Amino acid sequence: MKLFNNKLSIELQGVMLLAVLLILLIVSFCLGVENYSLKEVYDALFNYRNIESYNIIRDIRIPREIAAVLVGMALACSGAIMQGVTKNALADPSLLGLNAGASMVISILLAFNTGAGFLALMSAGFIGAVIGGTAVILIGMSRRGGFNTMRIILAGAAVSALLTALADGIALFFKINQSITFFIAGGVAGTTWQQLLYAAPVIIFVLIITTLSARQLTALSLGEEMAQGLGVNTGVIRTVFSVLTMILSGVAVALVGSLAFVGLMVPHIARMIVGTDYRLVLPFSALLGGIFIVTADMIARMSGENPLGAVVSLVGVPFFIYLVRKDGRIL
Repeated sequence: MKLFNNKLSIELQGVMLLAVLLILLIVSFCLGVENYSLKEVYDALFNYRNIESYNIIRDIRIPREIAAVLVGMALACSGAIMQGVTKNALADPSLLGLNAGASMVISILLAFNTGAGFLALMSAGFIGAVIGGTAVILIGMSRRGGFNTMRIILAGAAVSALLTALADGIALFFKINQSITFFIAGGVAGTTWQQLLYAAPVIIFVLIITTLSARQLTALSLGEEMAQGLGVNTGVIRTVFSVLTMILSGVAVALVGSLAFVGLMVPHIARMIVGTDYRLVLPFSALLGGIFIVTADMIARMSGENPLGAVVSLVGVPFFIYLVRKDGRIL
């Protein structure tokens, strides 16, 4: 069931969500431990002078909140894609080992090169996401019947726990606990313009590719036989979308660390608005994901720089329990 059946209503909802995202983004530039006026934000951008408040706004707060939008979009869309590819309503990058795998390989990189650049961290994040995701999928398909919801979730929990333990062990042995703690707790604090210069084009490019290919994902989500009847090469499409999901997850972890439940919650909310057509689910998930993470980061920042991951989990854990009780169905 869709909340809105009229095409104009869906378009209007999209415009409204975009407006909400932009308003929240502007508000997030102003609010924090130290509050700034809209005029100060405007002057920091267009009438810059080398003073402390302008430097904080330009070099700390704005890149931080842009990162929050991008990561929200990346994780929400990667969750939506995984739910379509696996036909599993409980799929999420953090629940299927992608985030834990990315954190583990990043910890290995930092153990041998504490000064690794962000491009190296992005590459390590992607490799780790591939390792974690592949392990979960192989375990989940190790018995006849293909993907099974509970088997995938249990495999994801086991693989995530193992990879997280390995990351913690590496951190203890090589004494890089502080660096690894950031990736485990998750947060956009400390994001720089240089990091965004690498991450933003990758995230935006992958989001565009997935949205343009959303018709095939919609067919795949309907089932193997239905997709093949519509002329979709299910093997190729599943592989391509899986790789794109791993790229989004790996870059997101390299940028802000591991954030759970974003990819689980947001796609379900998007489907409540637009139904099951991924040509609409993906862009709506991106907008809702950006809104969610920007809001969560403002709450984290205004409550004394609490970990962003903790704020997200306060909403995510009850939602996950609710979904499990509903047997993965929310519509």
